[in-house]
Amino acid sequence: MRGTWLLVLVLAATVSHAQIEKWQIGGSGLAWDQGDSLQILVDFANAPGSIQPLYLQPDQNLLPLLENWQFWRVPGVRNLSYVDGYMPRVWKRWNGRGGDPTQSGVFLVDADSTTYNAPRSEGIKDLFYTFDTAVPIPALRFGFFTPSQGFRSDGTPLNIDATPAFDISIGDESEPAIVGPASKFGGEDFCINNVGIWLPGNCPESWQFDGYEPFQQMIANVAENLDPTVHVDFPRQYVRYFRWRRQFSVVDEEAVSTCQDCGSEGVQAQALKGSIGGFEIFAQGVPQRAVYLSQIIDLGEVVNFGRLHWSATALRLEDGVAVEAPDAAVWLRAEVRVGRDGDPATYNEFTDLGREKEVSREDYEALTPPFNREPQPGLRAPVGYDSDNWSFWSVPFTESGGDLRLRSGSHLQFNLALESRDFDAWIRLDSLWIETAPLLADAVYAEVAKLDDLQPTRGITEVELGQQTEFVYEVRAEFDDGTQLGFDALRIHTGSKAIFRSLAMGSPFATINPAQVIEGEDGLIIHLSEKISRTNNAPIRVVFASEVFELAATFTGEIFNASSESLPQLIAPGDASEAISTSSLQVLAAASKSPDFIQSLTLSTPVLTPNGDGIHDQVDVSYSLFRLTTPVPVALEVYALDGRRVAYIEQGLQGSGSRQLGWDGRDQTGQLLSPGCYLLSVSLLTEMAQTKQLLTLGIAY
Repeated sequence: MRGTWLLVLVLAATVSHAQIEKWQIGGSGLAWDQGDSLQILVDFANAPGSIQPLYLQPDQNLLPLLENWQFWRVPGVRNLSYVDGYMPRVWKRWNGRGGDPTQSGVFLVDADSTTYNAPRSEGIKDLFYTFDTAVPIPALRFGFFTPSQGFRSDGTPLNIDATPAFDISIGDESEPAIVGPASKFGGEDFCINNVGIWLPGNCPESWQFDGYEPFQQMIANVAENLDPTVHVDFPRQYVRYFRWRRQFSVVDEEAVSTCQDCGSEGVQAQALKGSIGGFEIFAQGVPQRAVYLSQIIDLGEVVNFGRLHWSATALRLEDGVAVEAPDAAVWLRAEVRVGRDGDPATYNEFTDLGREKEVSREDYEALTPPFNREPQPGLRAPVGYDSDNWSFWSVPFTESGGDLRLRSGSHLQFNLALESRDFDAWIRLDSLWIETAPLLADAVYAEVAKLDDLQPTRGITEVELGQQTEFVYEVRAEFDDGTQLGFDALRIHTGSKAIFRSLAMGSPFATINPAQVIEGEDGLIIHLSEKISRTNNAPIRVVFASEVFELAATFTGEIFNASSESLPQLIAPGDASEAISTSSLQVLAAASKSPDFIQSLTLSTPVLTPNGDGIHDQVDVSYSLFRLTTPVPVALEVYALDGRRVAYIEQGLQGSGSRQLGWDGRDQTGQLLSPGCYLLSVSLLTEMAQTKQLLTLGIAY
């Protein structure tokens, strides 16, 4: 990274007892071209003050436009700086042995015909190159050429030393660039996953790999070639991976050794015919995504974070002119993470006992990589994530104005993807800003437990799924000086409807009446009758009832000021009270039960009469969804008594919890079903096995 940048705060609003400010990039904020640490195909020049994807021209070689190239001789060996999808990479061959250390990937992508890898003696079946452009591009041509100068050892000019036979294959982003295990290195097996990470141990059978493997689409298979410069055209399509292989040719027969174990494509007695001066990739249009990763930005102080905003315009190229295109399939995907220091990683060294101890990054980079060695002092241990001081990346935002819901921090970093599903349309991002505000408290901790089991034996709150349970939620704030603003309200997120029972404050706790309670479908908002501050820092106990529908639910919370404009501050799990021993906000499902995904299916009426009189014109279908870690597609299915499905109505994505849908007796085409008796079911459109519940419903006119 180029370093850190001190936050430039722009005053957005000044209200009593609080200031909401914003940090901005673009527009009047930090310049885009001075705020990035990494970028892939971002155009800074053609939209001054903004960024947009680079529009690729069909006559311009793409490879020199890509930055941050990673040159691998053995893909997968730990590389401290490599992140999949953020950096282009190239390597020579992949058959479990890696490339020759004398061969340089720099010469392949620099578009300079005077730099090249000298011809050498090697097995033809081992000679292939793989290119990863990091993001899918609208490719339409692949090429390569011979060096413009130099001679082979037999005096043949390199500029006419054409590759006699080759094939080329391409793959989109769904296809892994590297598959299969490597050969044994020093007697130890290694497997490699689809993003090139080495994993010691035995490999699954599905990962078996035997040398060269083409990508899913072969665009050239040439058995005889005399041209020093080759271009292969193919229909424009999104491509991320390219693989070029040298094939065996009749001109190679005289060079094949007589080794009985080598076969007709074995080790060559002399340097292979064909010299490569460089490769070329051509594309037309914008990439499927352009990537902008900001520097880690130093805010100068710990602050709370609010909403993420941006200003952007959708454009399309029409007759060579960029025009606004609100309907274009383009969008921004933004992620943010925050921390309390300048580095989200932790660095470790192996000890004498093979354990790990944390070291500085400087010391880590001076250590030896652990490839093919037993853990021992002086070797790098895995790089970790500093989750104590850094949040993980936020959920991706695709609409401006979303609430970040990140904990407070003094540093931030954002990751932007300018997405497009149209070769000739893109999004121009003019500016992006993040709301910040002073801390309400130096820290706020909370823990949760069942009302009848404040100190569970295992230290974990366990409940029966779908059953109403009473919980205790205790909150403790810390203030280090008088600058924190304090708070007078808190919000508890339960993920399902919550029912308030009581509020107690003080030490010892005394039951008091809150100023206001708002019971929502996913939690509670409680307005306190007095403000919590450094001079009035009373612990808080909230008792409420709710149902849990997930195997693991987290009752997150936040404090805020209802009496003045400010940003909320997230509550952290921790030791809030001696009475509770969980030090956690997580609630787990009891191990004794693992219910069906869909339960409690009921109908509001046994007979549907869709005749427009306002009585039973619609049936309400109620049900509960359990154990869903993420929202899944849900559909209403209606069957005739003979088993035929007569209606199928998709209901969109739904997550765990109590749900309800309405049905008016029509099928997916809008036609009313005939009078009669039917069976209704709600199904999840997933691969998870589920028990189908069927309820009888009559339709009458």
